Amino acid sequence: MRATQQDFENAINQVKLLKKDPGNELKLKLYALYKQATEGPCHVPKPSVFDLTNKAKWEAWNALGSLPKEVARQNYVDMVSSLEAPSESFGHEKPADSHRPGYETLLVTSEDGITKIMLNRPTKKNAINTQMYHEIMLALEASGKDDSVFTVVTGNGDYYSSGNDLSNFTDSPTDGVEEKAKSSAVLLRNFVGHFIDFPKPLIAVVNGPAVGISVTLLGLFDVVYASDRATFHTPFSHLGQCPEGCSSYLFPKIMGPAKAAEMLVFGKKLTAGEACGQGLVTEVFPDSTFQREVWTRLKAYSKLPPNAMRISKQIIRNREKEKLHAVNAEECNALQERWLSEECLNAILNFFSKKAKL
Repeated sequence: MRATQQDFENAINQVKLLKKDPGNELKLKLYALYKQATEGPCHVPKPSVFDLTNKAKWEAWNALGSLPKEVARQNYVDMVSSLEAPSESFGHEKPADSHRPGYETLLVTSEDGITKIMLNRPTKKNAINTQMYHEIMLALEASGKDDSVFTVVTGNGDYYSSGNDLSNFTDSPTDGVEEKAKSSAVLLRNFVGHFIDFPKPLIAVVNGPAVGISVTLLGLFDVVYASDRATFHTPFSHLGQCPEGCSSYLFPKIMGPAKAAEMLVFGKKLTAGEACGQGLVTEVFPDSTFQREVWTRLKAYSKLPPNAMRISKQIIRNREKEKLHAVNAEECNALQERWLSEECLNAILNFFSKKAKL
C-alpha cells in the first residue's frame, strides 16, 4: 500500500522525535527524499564548493534524478520506519551508566595496574569526532599522572576505529571555512602532541579494522597487538588529504620508504600479517583467542617495575621528541592547506554523495 500524505507528515514528525542521531549518511538521504517528495527533482543552483554542508545536501538531492514524488514519499516513510526499530539493531553499545563520569565517547577503566582507554562509538565504527578528540586528550592527561603502570588504547565492537569522522568536515563553521580549517589543525596538532609526550608505555590493542589517524598514530605507540582480522588503511589521497600523526616521518623509518609510500600515498590496505611483517604491528593473534592472550600478557607486564619501564621509554623516545613535534607541526600546516583546497572538498563531497545514493 502506497504511503499517503498523512503517512508522510507523520514520518516527518517522527524524525523530530528520534532520540538517537541516525548519522550524516541517513540524514542526507532523508533530506534528499524530503526535497524530492515535496519539490520534485533538484533544479536549484549548485552551492559554492566551500559551502560543504549545503553542497552535500545538493549532491544528495540531485542524485535522485527524476524519481517521482510519490516514490520519494514512500521511500522517506519506509526509511523513517526503519529508524524506529529497537535500539538493539543499532549495535552493542554499552549503556550510558557504564561510562566513567566525564566521558561520553570513551570507556576508561583502571585495573591491575593498567589504564584502558576504550573508544566507545561502536555504532559509528569508533569514528573520532571532535568530542572524542578532546576526551582522548583528557584521558591521556589523566592516565599519564595516575598510579597505573601503562596505558592501553582499544576499540569497543567490531572496529578499532574507522578514523576521522567525516561529519567533522560538514559542520557549518560559524567563523568561516578558513577559521574552521585553522582551528581543526590546532586541535590535531595538540591531539598528536599528547601521544608524542605520553610518559608511560602506551600499548594499542587493535581489535578490528583501523583507518586513517587511528593507523598513523600507531607509530607513536610502544607496542601494537592486533587481531588477525584487523586491517590497516590510510586512504588520504582518496580524500584529497595527506598523512598525519607523524606517519610521514615514522612510517618510512618503520617499514622503509617504498612500503610507506605504497600505504600513505597510494592507500594500500594492509592485513594484520602484512602490517606485522613490515614492523608496524608487534604481534598478531588469532581473533578467537585475541582478547584472552593479549590481556594475559598485559597483566603479566603490569607486574614489572613501573619506574624502570617509564625510564626505559624515555631513553628510547626522548631523542626523537623534538623531531616528532616539528613533523607534527609540518603535517598539520599541510593539512590545513589541503582542507581549503577544491580537490579535497570535492573528494569529501563525492564520498558523501556516493553514500547518499539509494
